[in-house]
Amino acid sequence: MSKGIGSYPRVCVRDDGGGVVSQAGGVLLVETVRKTGLDAAISAALAPWRKLRAVHDPGKVLLDLALAVALGGDCLSDIGVLRSEPAVFGPVASDPTASRLVEALASVGLRALTAIRRARAEVREHVWTLAGTDAPDADGQVVVDIDGVLVLAHSDKQDATATWKKTFGHHPLVAFIDHGAAGSGEPVAALLRPGNAGSNTAADHITTTKLALAQLPKPHRRGRSTLIRTDSAGGTHEFLDWLTKPGRWLSYSVGMTITEAIHHAVLQVPASAWTAAVEPGGQVRDGAWVAELAGDVLKGWPAGMRLIVRKERPHPGAQLRFTDANGMRLTCFATNTTSSPIAVLELRHRQRTRAEDRIRNARDTGLRNLPLHHTASNQLWLEIVQLALDLLAWMPMLALTGPARRWEPKKLRHRLFSAAARLVTTGRRRILRLARHWPWTQVITSAITRLQALPNPS
Repeated sequence: MSKGIGSYPRVCVRDDGGGVVSQAGGVLLVETVRKTGLDAAISAALAPWRKLRAVHDPGKVLLDLALAVALGGDCLSDIGVLRSEPAVFGPVASDPTASRLVEALASVGLRALTAIRRARAEVREHVWTLAGTDAPDADGQVVVDIDGVLVLAHSDKQDATATWKKTFGHHPLVAFIDHGAAGSGEPVAALLRPGNAGSNTAADHITTTKLALAQLPKPHRRGRSTLIRTDSAGGTHEFLDWLTKPGRWLSYSVGMTITEAIHHAVLQVPASAWTAAVEPGGQVRDGAWVAELAGDVLKGWPAGMRLIVRKERPHPGAQLRFTDANGMRLTCFATNTTSSPIAVLELRHRQRTRAEDRIRNARDTGLRNLPLHHTASNQLWLEIVQLALDLLAWMPMLALTGPARRWEPKKLRHRLFSAAARLVTTGRRRILRLARHWPWTQVITSAITRLQALPNPS
């Protein structure tokens, strides 16, 4: 009989401890709420729905739900995690109270959603001011990525239908501000749609863009300083006409379907007109080239539109499509940017794939499932998810540096938010004493110091 190696220590477990706080790292999110003024803004926005003699502020309840989602929750009852730690999160409403608030706000529909969105936009502008050179608009341009996401439903819910992938659920359109390779992304729109909603629905893209623009500081709500970036689902006449309407004149980089006309035009491009594609840093991409199309293929599209096509050698074993030519895979996009070489514009468009990372993080932050039955309630849930994602973007932007600045929500939860601490009360102060041996204690304390050094909101 072999002897056990005893890999794990044996410990005795008792239930008589005290003075210990779990999820102590969540104080980073609480301090972010306080320093950005999000608590006051949401409280003021939802003041019309506070009942007479109500114990809990509707704004605090909604923010508590967002904090629970940011910490990894995926339903209303996960607010109980916060309720168990009043020393960090304050008084937290009961599950029935939180559920009644969601139902009440959902019943008034657009009024409540508009109030929440206005508060988020107001706070976002303040956060960008605090962030300074780390803000998304530090270089004078804001990039907004729009994409669709399938959210599966495992029970019968309002507007849950069969999807184009032969699954069952919803097909919302979401929009994120791209923070670039050095950061994450901020959610600025989430339009809930039935599962059978079309990918190329121009009206939905226009609505989502309007919601996204309303979240930006006023100088970026029109004009070429804002770039709208989508996949080929946005490549419609109606959507591009709307983006370039006089007085709006937004920049765009929109994927286009390879039509027969485009395919024919590509075959006419001379070899000398192809330029090597590039990678970040300016390195030439081996096996990929770009060219600009002109002539009849642009007829009927907005003035100033450029059509840029990319051809590349497919990886071994890849199946080519009928739109590919001469063994090369083709992709195409349209843009109205004229100030950069086409290889740079093609790289910029390809970086739209960062939106897939934002969606993946959103799935880990309450978007994997819509927990409520009615569409109005689930649309409100999307606003809660966006509040949680806002906090997960703003806290690193304001408080973290180095590699930690790029940590995704799952890593933030495992390394920072889940840290435990002892609660010590001395005089009139309550102090969280984090474990000295925890590898990321210094990251937490340094981040708290940076947040507390920020000016208090007026």
